[in-house]
Amino acid sequence: MAMLGKRRPTRERSGVSGLQGRQVPRGAPDDRGAGEGESRGVTIERLTHDGRGLAHDTAGKTLFVEGALPGERVEAAVHLTRKRYDEAHVRELLEASPERVTPPCAHVDRCGGCDLQHLAVPAQRRHKQAVLVDLLARQGIETPGEPQLLAGADQGYRRRARLGVKVGAEGQLHLGFRARHSHRLVDIDHCTILMPALDALLAPLHRQVASLDAPRQVGHLELLDSDEGAVLLVRQLKEHAADRARWLTFADEHRLHLAWLAGRESPALEWLTPTPALSCRVPSAPGASGATGELTLGFAPGDFLQANAEVNRLLVTTALTWLDGLEGAALLDLFAGVGNFSLPLASAGARVTAVEGSAAMVERLADNARANSTEHHLAVTPRQADLNDAAAVKALLAEVAPDTLLLDPPRDGAAVVCAALAVSPVPRVLYVSCDPATLARDAARLVHGGYRLTRIAMADMFAHTSHLESMLLFEHPRTEQRRKGATPDG
Repeated sequence: MAMLGKRRPTRERSGVSGLQGRQVPRGAPDDRGAGEGESRGVTIERLTHDGRGLAHDTAGKTLFVEGALPGERVEAAVHLTRKRYDEAHVRELLEASPERVTPPCAHVDRCGGCDLQHLAVPAQRRHKQAVLVDLLARQGIETPGEPQLLAGADQGYRRRARLGVKVGAEGQLHLGFRARHSHRLVDIDHCTILMPALDALLAPLHRQVASLDAPRQVGHLELLDSDEGAVLLVRQLKEHAADRARWLTFADEHRLHLAWLAGRESPALEWLTPTPALSCRVPSAPGASGATGELTLGFAPGDFLQANAEVNRLLVTTALTWLDGLEGAALLDLFAGVGNFSLPLASAGARVTAVEGSAAMVERLADNARANSTEHHLAVTPRQADLNDAAAVKALLAEVAPDTLLLDPPRDGAAVVCAALAVSPVPRVLYVSCDPATLARDAARLVHGGYRLTRIAMADMFAHTSHLESMLLFEHPRTEQRRKGATPDG
């Protein structure tokens, strides 16, 4: 992994559901299928999981309407027809929901990033909590009450972003994010959800790329905010000495850490400014006085880093609260990254075996454990393993015999791990998920294996989008006594 702040490899998201259909550009006059281009007056019944309004037309056909809210009466323009349903957008709002608000971003109608800006933030969060409960219910899993809400600021929260760069045939420059359901770039000069230090760079970056001798050699730009300041990574498809100098001048003017990935086939990361010791902070367990300290996590371009630092801190704090009695307990942290959960849980007294698939991140995790042990006694054993390999997972469970297991997988989920846990249960499993659909699948496997869902939280990691993250605690009654009777010697 060579790209700044990129999540571990994941499955692709379609952005829409159902069978394949034919997308027709809005307003296209020709070559439409039956019903495409029609306008239909409908009342929106509810929101779908991906944030679209759901309605039925007079013939009973299902209609998914982008930008519509429950209870609203809209004139919906169909832009795609399918056999069982149609997809549409709001052509005219006839009767508005009381929860409709003016979107804070001027690019909302074109940018594909924030699809719920027209819905009041409290309603966005209630919707996401309901989606989480519904997906679990579809697997026959009853939740222990309403999910706890973990949420922070709804603007200026995102600390990393990737900007596409494209130069058209006529030389026109485009720099920004992808349009909804499209590879087309939307020019962005201001983004309300980016941290202010990164947002302030968007307009200067437009001017900077336009000033280059070879702007077509820039593949994309990546921005990251760290404790050491803002970082800019340039994906440079071909070395260009004059443009290298221009980027150095830009970094100096804006006080940036600057790196670039040069080359098409096997790009190599090179820091053009002095190599920074990039880091971020996460909470540690409360000390004897009850005050909560902090741990410092070093990372490098390509390591996974949560985009919302505030909500990540809430996830870590919640994990420390839910997982009581860790002193001397054996804890297995799978998909551990650079130690986001491993180090805080070790600071609570757990003996942590932290497993990650990326060798580079395992090395960083080990460095982080050593660096923080000067102030905190941390018992952390870093390991590299393929967690999609059933034999490797089985061996880990047998070797560590954990009292508690933590999972923080990518979007694919942790099907192999949960299958192993159903056969070889541990007292507690804390599952942190970035995809509620794969979470529900894995949760069903755990419940069928005898686990009980005892606590649940919804983390609003990406306000104004339909994306949600969650944290679920499972306990296994048959093995719970083993945890309660655990001693520092196991």
